[in-house]
Amino acid sequence: MINNKNIFLKKKILIYGLGKSGISSYKFLKNKAKVYLFDDDAKKKFKYQPKQWISNIKKISKNKFDIIIISPGIDILNCKLSEFLKKNESKIFTDLDVFYSFYKNKSITITGTNGKSTTAKILYDILSDQNYDCRLIGNIGNPALSEKKFTKNTIFVIEASSYQLEYSQLFTSKYSVILNISPDHIERHRNLKNYINAKFKLLNFQSKESIAFVKKNDVLINKKLKSKKYNPKIIRVDLKKANKIIKQLKNKYFLSSGNLENLSFVLKISETLNLNGKKLIKTLNRFKGLKYRQQIIYENKNLTIINDSKSTSFASSENLLKNLKNVYWILGGIPKKGDQLNLPKKYCKNFKTFIFGNNHKEFKKNIKNKITLKHSKYLKDILNEIFFDLKDKNLKKIIILFSPAGASFDSFKNFEERGEYFNQLIKKFLNAKQQLFI
Repeated sequence: MINNKNIFLKKKILIYGLGKSGISSYKFLKNKAKVYLFDDDAKKKFKYQPKQWISNIKKISKNKFDIIIISPGIDILNCKLSEFLKKNESKIFTDLDVFYSFYKNKSITITGTNGKSTTAKILYDILSDQNYDCRLIGNIGNPALSEKKFTKNTIFVIEASSYQLEYSQLFTSKYSVILNISPDHIERHRNLKNYINAKFKLLNFQSKESIAFVKKNDVLINKKLKSKKYNPKIIRVDLKKANKIIKQLKNKYFLSSGNLENLSFVLKISETLNLNGKKLIKTLNRFKGLKYRQQIIYENKNLTIINDSKSTSFASSENLLKNLKNVYWILGGIPKKGDQLNLPKKYCKNFKTFIFGNNHKEFKKNIKNKITLKHSKYLKDILNEIFFDLKDKNLKKIIILFSPAGASFDSFKNFEERGEYFNQLIKKFLNAKQQLFI
């Protein structure tokens, strides 16, 4: 870990990748260092178009940069500057490193395979309702370096992905959270070991005065914890203990095992911070969840429709399926490398499964014949079949679950666009067949 907190001042810096984090890094550093910019998309329009914009890769190779700041989406093994980055890997940092080097605010940083955004948002709502000056940044909310008008007492709740942590060399947090780990993003990290190592960078850089919250019975987390001694105090979060407080909640959102897991961490962190219990309950009962994450978009006595477009792996979908019956499960997209459905067969009897897109053979192989599958290239054709099937049934609380368990990039820009498309289709079907569900 590098100790020089002024490492970025008056240095020659290349910012690679001009998404939100890259642009915010430029705005923050442009008066503190000599900053140059590059993006793989040479035609990308940048509002400010500074003189330091470099469009020629050969010019980059001839320059000697002190520091390279890369955006989370950059894979140094698969990008236009790949050879240059490999030679200069020790100079690579992230916007989180810049943030930490300039500010010493208390932060709660959340990572894990599933539930990061939801847990971060719940914590943000809880702290805000208890009159803390709290900011939600990182992979959710604003980029870290775009925050303004905060004080030394401001608390930052940070959602950190493995992509953000992978190349960080400075960033650390007073409180770190690893919710869970299951195989994910193997295409980017190359193997499971690298993926786990990226997550555990949060603990690697923490001091003895820091605290790390980890899932108690997570096999991969426990194996990693046994492999070396870590500085921070380790608090193992027991998911079963959340049952004591769940009885006081009226919010059905927390009934799924995945959201119960998120809640368990929130409660343990709240306990550590000595937060007001009555205010905590009020906040939790008001929490509505995030769009496209186990979001109920329609509900009456006969039918519930859930949009879980954020699900990009089987592990994410399993957390919800365990608690549901009479389900029409829709999945599809690009399956994750090495991903498999681990749901026991006893749960699989509760749903019919439909796959959309061109990757149905790969999904079928990963499911290992646990479920009878139907497939169609188009999502609208699947919905048409489901609604036609429902027309001939005596409805008893049927659930349509859109939880793709695959990446969205085969047909959509991101999971948000995929989720919005599903909502539009549902709206059309409900308008056409409304009498069925009254």
